[in-house]
Amino acid sequence: MQRRKFVQQSLLAGGSLLAFTETMGNNKQGIPFEDAPPFHCNYGIHDGMFKNLAGDDFIDQIKFAHSVGFRAIEDNGMMKRTPEQQKKIGDTLAQLGMSMGVFVLVFDDWPLQTSLTGGKKEWRDKFVAYCKDAVEVAKRCHAKWITVVPGNYERSLPEGIQTANVIQSLRLGAEIFEPNGLVMVLEPLSDTPDLFLRHSDQTYAMCKAINSPSCKILFDMYHMQRNEGNMIKNIDLVYDEIGYFQIGDNPGRKEPGTGEMNYQNIFKHIYKKGYKGVLGMEHGTAKPGKEGELALIKAYRDADTFTD
Repeated sequence: MQRRKFVQQSLLAGGSLLAFTETMGNNKQGIPFEDAPPFHCNYGIHDGMFKNLAGDDFIDQIKFAHSVGFRAIEDNGMMKRTPEQQKKIGDTLAQLGMSMGVFVLVFDDWPLQTSLTGGKKEWRDKFVAYCKDAVEVAKRCHAKWITVVPGNYERSLPEGIQTANVIQSLRLGAEIFEPNGLVMVLEPLSDTPDLFLRHSDQTYAMCKAINSPSCKILFDMYHMQRNEGNMIKNIDLVYDEIGYFQIGDNPGRKEPGTGEMNYQNIFKHIYKKGYKGVLGMEHGTAKPGKEGELALIKAYRDADTFTD
């Protein structure tokens, strides 16, 4: 089926084609919505984000996302896919001229228990083995960035010792990734205070200590809004060590415009700084079904209206 007919039939099935065309205003450039121009920033969808408009198959979702202007994906679970699936996704991205964003370094029980913070050889060896596996996955799906979370806070050790333990392990990872042109991006999180890595300045200091182009910060703006706020200033403070961004409004972790964050200003600021990487859309939709997915597209068009 031709892409135009596929998109039109998908939207008409939910009675949304007219509403969406009017909402998008032909993208204000007179271009039909199913051949929309790319956004200023390289926003990356994830599996399931357009399942109601494009179907359950991730390949179809990728093609649909391209047709409405997105030029990247990310896939946290890529390492759990079969090699055949990984290659198929990579080939599809190459054909469409799209970028592969992060996938997560899969780790048994990670990060639900103490891992790299404790300095145990068992965890360090596992980390090294999974880094080697990640190199092969990245080759198949054309990835550059790999998300790494060091694990939980080890209450029996001083924080400085934990930091040294994490740095020692991450240096081993950098040695594996650097010759392959890959970047592990360390993600400070807000999910639980038990997690060791929680703040951008903490992550910045570790990246400086590791001193490798293969170890950078994953600045997830949802988590950082919850943990520290002051978004634009904190981005500027650690910008030279940021390798990747992720998106999610707060509260709710939904699309831009559904919470307290001014994503139009944030996106413009990141764009003006010259960032060319992927901004992963690691969030849900505020509304269910096709209407929620259409609202998500509109939210990104609304937040991406700044000029060059």
